[in-house]
Amino acid sequence: MADGLPLSGLTVIDCGQVYNGPYAGFLLAMAGAKVIKVEPPCGENLRRRSVVGGAALPFAMLNSNKKFITLNLKSDAGREIFLDLIKKSDVLIENFAPGVMDRLNIGFDVLRDYNSRLIYATGSGYGANSEYSDMPAMDLTVQAMSGALGITGYADRAPVKCGPAICDFAGGTHLYGAIMTALYERERTGRGRKVEVAMLEAVYPTLSSTLGLWFRSKGQTIERTGNHHGGMAESPYNVYPALDGYVAVLCVTDAHWESLLVAMDRTDLVGDSRFSTLAARVERLEEVDQVVENFTQSRTRSEISAILRRLRVPFAPVRNLSEVTSDQSLFDRRFLQKINHPLYGETVLPTSPIRFDNADPMTLEPSGELGRDNDEILSEFAGLDAQSIERLRASGAI
Repeated sequence: MADGLPLSGLTVIDCGQVYNGPYAGFLLAMAGAKVIKVEPPCGENLRRRSVVGGAALPFAMLNSNKKFITLNLKSDAGREIFLDLIKKSDVLIENFAPGVMDRLNIGFDVLRDYNSRLIYATGSGYGANSEYSDMPAMDLTVQAMSGALGITGYADRAPVKCGPAICDFAGGTHLYGAIMTALYERERTGRGRKVEVAMLEAVYPTLSSTLGLWFRSKGQTIERTGNHHGGMAESPYNVYPALDGYVAVLCVTDAHWESLLVAMDRTDLVGDSRFSTLAARVERLEEVDQVVENFTQSRTRSEISAILRRLRVPFAPVRNLSEVTSDQSLFDRRFLQKINHPLYGETVLPTSPIRFDNADPMTLEPSGELGRDNDEILSEFAGLDAQSIERLRASGAI
């Protein structure tokens, strides 16, 4: 239930596909909005992908707590029903390639005539007016275009993509922020607005450390730094071997370094001019790494954690997905929830990372089968009876 959540009573039409748009819709649903996911009769790309490998879980993750309908937006009947939905909705989300909605004759210029209060939110790879707007935009291609791929990996090897889909989700998170900003404006003016987020631009700020190094070097080519600090401005800052895996350790301040020396039983190095300042440690980066590795490689991650946590040294064990998805703290905060999904079986899914005071996190309602809520939504929003809905189904409009 959405009781007590800030977006209770808001209606969202989610035409999103794969990760970008659906994540913005998911965050709105987790904040209490009624989110109606509109898919083509064959299902959106991520749903169709769910028959291959592990793609079923991402669809379930991004589409909890939504209603599911199908519409053939290329048909006249499907378009008319879509316009009926728009008349009674607050937000539309889409992340089709630029120009698709206009070609379907349901772009912003058309829809605002049907609902002047509509927030029209569009996500894309590069922006509708970009010279790159005709380039297909996937997370990997935007990583490449943004520079994120180029700075990831080791200097003597080929670039390596970031493991997570950072561009899709940076775009989706910013799209949620854009929607909320526009809703705030609508409260003051009564008017809707079109908002746009390009994944390329959303991910650019994440390059900040490497950009700092690049500007400092007056535009020289910056080599990939592996697990070292992107701006080569901190030491130690690396991933170090333990007996049962790896740990990440870094020292932002000289006080952190002195605490680490105590933890490592290397107080003989306190005050040593070779390591006593950040600049000196960066100059002797390999030596510093060796000192830290000598400490970590003979201990387990839990032993290292017990020592460094007590002395408040910045660190974390490098965890695998089994460890993360079974983290009791994440369950205690109700960020992770176990559900028995009707399509995918027992699984663990996330809620929103956003918390609202005096409101419990939403209980996850599993994503549904294709077109599950056609009858309910078409009856509520378009006033159609059962016979009319059956005729639409027979015609291929739904």
